[in-house]
Amino acid sequence: MVDITHKSNTLRTATAQAIVKVGTEDTITAIRNNTVPKGDVFAMSKAAGLLGVKKTPELLPDCHPLPIEFTGIDYEVEGLEIKVLVTVKTIYKTGVEVEAMHGASVVALNMYDMLKPIDKGIEIHQIKLLEKKGGKSSFQDKFRRDLKAVVIVCSDSISEGKKEDKAGKAIMAKLEACGVAIQDYIIIPDETDEIQEKAKHYQAAGADLIIYTGGTGLSQRDVTPEALKPLLDRDIPGIEEAIRKYGQDRMPYAMLSRSVAGTLKNTLVLALPGSTNGARESMEAIFPSVLHVFRILKGARHD
Repeated sequence: MVDITHKSNTLRTATAQAIVKVGTEDTITAIRNNTVPKGDVFAMSKAAGLLGVKKTPELLPDCHPLPIEFTGIDYEVEGLEIKVLVTVKTIYKTGVEVEAMHGASVVALNMYDMLKPIDKGIEIHQIKLLEKKGGKSSFQDKFRRDLKAVVIVCSDSISEGKKEDKAGKAIMAKLEACGVAIQDYIIIPDETDEIQEKAKHYQAAGADLIIYTGGTGLSQRDVTPEALKPLLDRDIPGIEEAIRKYGQDRMPYAMLSRSVAGTLKNTLVLALPGSTNGARESMEAIFPSVLHVFRILKGARHD
């Protein structure tokens, strides 16, 4: 199956339809009056559809098992046509379009099976997706395309040339994938004065984003949060929570990270973990959605 471990849970919904066309008005009457020999067509077909939704990943090999948190099955009768509408909801990493379409298909097939003894003219039409919400397409924003970011690696060992930086490069790769230009990329030691000076300098130089990586742990030299917090005009705790939640879902030590998010005038300042995985996962957790902040800080321009 496709790897979806990098995705975050969102509320996802999908509605699909199937149309069952019967041969005579007598069939519609028998359904309404519950005189079909095999039983209550609407009730039994709904039960079959519920099972169909739940069993979708058992039949389609590349379909992820997921928690189905709601299934609604409705019918609309117009003339000789019965429209089956199936809505499915989940809070998960991938959508429920296939589950909704499979459910609609099973409802229609069960109706066919129950009605075929009394009607030889039954046809099934237009099994299709009507609507889906909650995936990446639902949260596309017209983010500004003139944003510039500075990436600052805080590390004594990297600044001394004893280690290679990978976290900062992972951050830049994600920024570039999101259409954010790299204004500068520097490596500095874990020194409070220098961390603060760089934040002030790059804010004055017009950086929209200043992203620090490193110094968010609990060693004596991890001072990035202490250096940045006095400078920030406003904290944005939701960003910090999203980063830690995403990390905690993947490894148990993420709770020890002291990521920081806030604004310095109209510049967004982030402090992310210094490990490569920590930095990469933090970026996955909040980008590109975090760029929505610039619709507020700098207006909605997106040319």
